[in-house]
Amino acid sequence: MAISEQPSKVSLPQINPGVNTILEYLVFRFPSIDEQTWRERIAEGKVHFHDGTAITTQSLFQAQQRIYYYREVKQEPTIPFKEAILFQDEHLLVAYKPHFLPVVPGGIFVNECLQNRLRRSTGIENLQALHRLDRVTAGLVMLSSRPETRHLYHQLFETRQIRKTYQAIAHTNQGEQLTGQSWEVKNRLIQSHPRFCMRVGEGENNSHSLIRCVQENNGKALFELNPITGKTHQLRVHMQTLGWPILNDKYYPKLQPLSADDYSAPLQLLAKKLQFIDPISNQAREFSYDGCLSLT
Repeated sequence: MAISEQPSKVSLPQINPGVNTILEYLVFRFPSIDEQTWRERIAEGKVHFHDGTAITTQSLFQAQQRIYYYREVKQEPTIPFKEAILFQDEHLLVAYKPHFLPVVPGGIFVNECLQNRLRRSTGIENLQALHRLDRVTAGLVMLSSRPETRHLYHQLFETRQIRKTYQAIAHTNQGEQLTGQSWEVKNRLIQSHPRFCMRVGEGENNSHSLIRCVQENNGKALFELNPITGKTHQLRVHMQTLGWPILNDKYYPKLQPLSADDYSAPLQLLAKKLQFIDPISNQAREFSYDGCLSLT
């Protein structure tokens, strides 16, 4: 049994979904966890309020309460790739996340994630990721070390003041000659079925990416991608809409059957560079990962 070293949190919504107790809400909110499991966690003191007060099975639902709990999985995989710290000061840490490692706990991953690995290696218990990468995507992740300045970095993402540069590799058709060409993709991304996949839908655009082909070789091409917005799976869907789904993508253009990770065939998508004006020092920051995707 793997138990999270740090609590996860959930805020009770403003609109009651039709429950009386916090226990009932947790069962509703997390359908993959049965009621008996929540009862056991509550009995063992693993569910509590922000101030540490224990929640009981009779604790009433109140909108906007913050609930803390400790995630558990019966068996947690170990990801055999190592993260690396590229920059660290008193407010900010920038790290390289390898393929297959989640940024934060989720699904069958509790302690085996970038955030918790770095908390253990640095001793900074308050370390918190400022944004997300898909588990199967590698690249740069920014984390905040100090709660009192964290909101300043969150605002950079919320107001799109961070320029993000990715690399991707895709198969191309013979004779396309794409090198040097650029594309601007704008469309509306909505949840598909199953809900963790996205698709292009009707309505006002909510996603925007700039994509350029920088190199071709042996039926494959290397692309540089700059997402202007940050929708789930945005770059993966936008590459698909152009006709070049990213190499080794198990979701697009067609969802593949659930299978174990193939460490020899990672998704060919890399978050390579981050550029922004630091909200504390007002200095221009640029972080880049030295490694790159290869067409060979």
